[in-house]
Amino acid sequence: MMERMRRARSWATALVTATALASASASARADQVIAYRSLHDIEALFASYRYTPKDWRAGERSVPRIYLDDVPSNWRQTHAKRIPIAEKKSLFFRFLGPVVLYVNERILADRSYAEALLARQARGEQLAADDREWLSDLAAEYDVPGADSGPLDAALGAELLRRVDAIPPSLALAQGAVESGWGTSRFADLGNSLFGQWSWSGGIAPEEQRTDTHGDHRIAAFKTTTLSAAGYAHNLNTHGAYESFRRQREELRKRGMVPRGRDLVATMVRYSERGEAYVHELKTIMRQNDLDATDEAMLLAMDVIRLEPAE
Repeated sequence: MMERMRRARSWATALVTATALASASASARADQVIAYRSLHDIEALFASYRYTPKDWRAGERSVPRIYLDDVPSNWRQTHAKRIPIAEKKSLFFRFLGPVVLYVNERILADRSYAEALLARQARGEQLAADDREWLSDLAAEYDVPGADSGPLDAALGAELLRRVDAIPPSLALAQGAVESGWGTSRFADLGNSLFGQWSWSGGIAPEEQRTDTHGDHRIAAFKTTTLSAAGYAHNLNTHGAYESFRRQREELRKRGMVPRGRDLVATMVRYSERGEAYVHELKTIMRQNDLDATDEAMLLAMDVIRLEPAE
């Protein structure tokens, strides 16, 4: 966790901003809440949307908007210990997949709007005050150096777009599996922490605190799994340790390619103190679990369903 020593921002502001773009013109609808009593209930719901390993192997890439906001304690304490390893991995990926895709969806909504505004500006158009303010706020949220000095010029606009971009799902899923022990870590249980982000302003204290070398660091806790994934994405999109990740992702886009985890995983060498060994583990997980195909996945156009344990 060498380069995760950045202050853990909740990314709630960015998430709300991005969500507002999509919801501004849509009629408000309450999310459907479904209470589950067992893994069988969840599997049955997944099956009704063709969200099963069999469907995935058959080429189905549509992912339902079914979200598990809170990692249940009984996953760590009971279920993950009793079910076969293959089933545990499959469920973990299917729980986390919609969350990762949703965060990417919101990031790409911001990116699309920013691209349009910057293109208009490049043509010499005068942007409305609200649009200029929106661009400045987005640049500040993504820590674009020099963005607070005035309107965004071409260079600052390019840097903004370099940062406001999606994380390949295959990479996010592999890192989530490693960092949370397939959702069974104490940090995932107590604080929906799926990506091992550090914090010095609250959070969960490690059982073996290395204060002599790392200070009084904590593992950031999140109210929901979505905010955990959003914080992870924000970290990769802003921290100096991942500049090579952002530049390689940008280069792929310039070449007309969709950025994929297999092309960017090597840039995660500074995410962990384990360095190259960590990258090798990510590659192994991605290969063994056929995660490459998740980079082609799309969220279904449907009302949101949120899973909650039955009382």
